[in-house]
Amino acid sequence: MRYHQSKKSKIGVLLLIVAMVSTMALAGCSNEETNVEEPPADTDEVTATDENETQETDDMEIQEKINLAMVSWTCSTQKNYIHAEVLQTLGYDVDLQSYALPVILEGLSDGQIDVFADAWWVTWGTPLQEAVEEGRVIHLDTHLENVNYAPAVPVYVYEAGVTSLADLAEHADAFDHTYYGLEPGNDGNEIMLDAFADNIYGLGDWEMLESNEAAMITEVGLAIENEEWVVFSGWEPHYMNVIFDMEYLDDPEGIWGEEAEFVATLSRPGLEEERPNFARYMKQFKIEIEDVNEWVYAFGYEDRDPEEYAAEWVSENIDIVLTWVDGVKTVDGRDASEAIKDAYQ
Repeated sequence: MRYHQSKKSKIGVLLLIVAMVSTMALAGCSNEETNVEEPPADTDEVTATDENETQETDDMEIQEKINLAMVSWTCSTQKNYIHAEVLQTLGYDVDLQSYALPVILEGLSDGQIDVFADAWWVTWGTPLQEAVEEGRVIHLDTHLENVNYAPAVPVYVYEAGVTSLADLAEHADAFDHTYYGLEPGNDGNEIMLDAFADNIYGLGDWEMLESNEAAMITEVGLAIENEEWVVFSGWEPHYMNVIFDMEYLDDPEGIWGEEAEFVATLSRPGLEEERPNFARYMKQFKIEIEDVNEWVYAFGYEDRDPEEYAAEWVSENIDIVLTWVDGVKTVDGRDASEAIKDAYQ
């Protein structure tokens, strides 16, 4: 029988309203926040009287308390609720919190956060990559490939001949010389603002309309409903790829970068040595972009409860989850694959 009664008390979700005023090139994060809490206190030190007492199983040291970090994106939120659903079924006590990227990197570096499974490698660029190169955080593995973050237009605009950023200037009046971006400080915004400043693609007289994700999606949706011309920051995975008939623009100058984007799973230093069982689960976590689009559609568009949807998705996708828990143990030493089957089948 599935248990759910204690799950809401176990997941401490802090949804942050972040004041995005930094010029740092980060997608969805900045280095100045409003009411941002510090990461949780270090929980790696476990005593014999601690309720989350370390248990020895098959020479693996398994600790119940896990600190997961996420960013306040729809794809990040639902992904981490699915992690919480699986890990709690294995007996872990999951603390799930939302922070901006600089706080997450600091929390991983000092051991207060165990794992961050939303590291957009190219999008977040230098701060993220330097932290890994310097050993302050560990790149466990890549779990999502073929992701996209680039300017996009409705399909009727694309079919009218706007297939590249180089085509925008010719049709500037149709677009009202306006690009729809995300929150101030977002790296996509900065890329386009630099293009405006340097007149790349002839966009010197364009302006940026900055807003949060939900507001941008609403504005784009209204424009498409009225068949107006609009160009905006699009990305996949996201439910916009489900609800909008849209196309991504080519970037012949490569201002958005030429390196293929992927999403990595990061951990604090020492996690693999201290918690090999949990680290194995996180390293084996792999997902296809179509599945993440489904998650984002359910949570971000249909407004499904993320905890309820996580339980539903796991129960309907046992074969995928079993690949994540292959060779993993539950906290009480049972085979994780059998525990998942018992709980959901």
